[in-house]
Amino acid sequence: MAGRIEDYALIGDMQTAALVCRDGTVDWLCLPRFDSHAVFAGLLGTEEHGFWRLGPEHGEDAGPPAATRRTYRGDSLILESEWDTPRGTVRVIDFMPPREGAPQLVRIVEGVSGRVPMRSALRMRFSYGRIVPWVHKVDGRTVAVAGPDSVWLDTDEETYGEHLTTYSDFTVAPGERVAFSITWEPSHKAPPPLHEPEHALEATAEFWREWVEHCTYHGPYREAVVRSLITLKALTYAPTGGIVAAPTTSLPEDIGGSRNWDYRFTWLRDAAITLSSLLRTGYREEARAWREWLLRAVAGDPENLQIMYGIAGERELGEAELDWLPGYENSQPVRVGNGAAHQLQLDVYGEVTEALHLAHMTGLARSDYAALLQLKLIRYLETHWDQPDEGIWEVRGPRRHFVHSKVMAWVAVDRTIKLIESGDVDGPLDRWRELRDDIHRDVCEKGYDPERNTFTQSYGSKELDASLLLIPQMGFLPPDDKRVVGTIEAIQRELSTEDGFVLRYPTSGDDAGVDGLEGDEGAFLACSFWLADDLAMIGRVDEARELFEKLLSLRNDLGLLAEEWDPRLQRQVGNFPQAFSHVPLIDTALRLTASGAYGG
Repeated sequence: MAGRIEDYALIGDMQTAALVCRDGTVDWLCLPRFDSHAVFAGLLGTEEHGFWRLGPEHGEDAGPPAATRRTYRGDSLILESEWDTPRGTVRVIDFMPPREGAPQLVRIVEGVSGRVPMRSALRMRFSYGRIVPWVHKVDGRTVAVAGPDSVWLDTDEETYGEHLTTYSDFTVAPGERVAFSITWEPSHKAPPPLHEPEHALEATAEFWREWVEHCTYHGPYREAVVRSLITLKALTYAPTGGIVAAPTTSLPEDIGGSRNWDYRFTWLRDAAITLSSLLRTGYREEARAWREWLLRAVAGDPENLQIMYGIAGERELGEAELDWLPGYENSQPVRVGNGAAHQLQLDVYGEVTEALHLAHMTGLARSDYAALLQLKLIRYLETHWDQPDEGIWEVRGPRRHFVHSKVMAWVAVDRTIKLIESGDVDGPLDRWRELRDDIHRDVCEKGYDPERNTFTQSYGSKELDASLLLIPQMGFLPPDDKRVVGTIEAIQRELSTEDGFVLRYPTSGDDAGVDGLEGDEGAFLACSFWLADDLAMIGRVDEARELFEKLLSLRNDLGLLAEEWDPRLQRQVGNFPQAFSHVPLIDTALRLTASGAYGG
């Protein structure tokens, strides 16, 4: 059985990522890309679906022991796990070197004290655990082959096969180091070259050291901010600049339920807000790469803008269910692909335009095509902003006139007007100023409930929605506007859990509600960070700091966050780690630091 979601650590090479459990088991790894088929899919099934365990030897009747302690080596993505055993202490160093060729996962065992018996158990299963590969030896190296894929295991230790698993048993003494690595290569090609694990470790440490040096944030929450930035960098697909929302699929928002989605794609919304955080903390190169990815993905067809694309800009992300996988803690179905790709979500135009605007304001070199794209997006919005859509939460129920979508359409027009006013492009300024006013008036008249003094989820509805917390942050209304304050207080009353965390919107239990889905979900962490931001903006800074620090306490021991927090089970739920949780963490830390609203 897989561990709790928060029991996992992330390692990656900016092209794919692995999740390593506290007991030293790699339960998730897709090769060669984030969105490739998994070689280890035990996270969504059982050990029969693939895993790689490396840790102290344990008896047949006892499960593998959890590491006594673990940490990342400094500001890096190099994981160090230590076990204190009756025979001594041992350390396992896990990392994926930033790629120059084939993808590689390296595991180095280091003896700390005593003599500790160790075991490596490697069970590779291709195509998300469905295909058992042909495992054999080639020139002393172990290779697993199935169809177009091959994975090569390299180690100086003896290996043997048993129960369709490759084992290695050995003992480490103080100062001894034993290395294992697996490398993916297309099966029709020659074997990948042998790598030097210690050299790869040094190079990986140097990469992260140099990258973190660019961070311009030095405030009181630096540890949390830097760990979130490293996580966001790890979710970036280096060859193209695309950014995945998370490296996993089908980790449930509701344990045992059906709210299970594939997040291994580039949502324009998630990527845009990720870029905003990176730009605010000194990372302009990532912004430049993402802007180039955006221009390639959208190409000459902004009228058919998708809400998400593949990490190389692919448009077809057909959704399918993997019925041979029982799902994480029996949460079914397990989905790959995402059928929401072709939804109409008008807010995306605002997030993309806001990201382009921020890149422009922070001095990113001008791109004529980026400016042209922005103008084309607004021309599309001119005739479509007043349509109903599926909204930020990708509802699978009927389309509605979501207030947040209209607000973000206003943002798109407003930022484009600012671009024209700067003199960098030409456009119908008077016409678009009138459009901006029309959208603003429409939202204030149709999306606001004067009796309750709050904006609502959609025109004519009584439901609230946490995305309304973005109204002051986007500049649609000032923070001290009574309608903004009323909305914040209404969300606190009606969408907050007992712990003070925020739900996205009311869910329905057994009946399908506004999102067209059965079941409930946890508190959406991004929304809780938004609330902390808003509280700071309206002067309730002590309350904002208290909520922010409570949110920081939800991170696992390595500083990682999933999509949601289940207040009933007191555990993280949803895909992990989630960019949409780490981005607002950074933003709230920056806001609280700027306001001086922090303890100590």
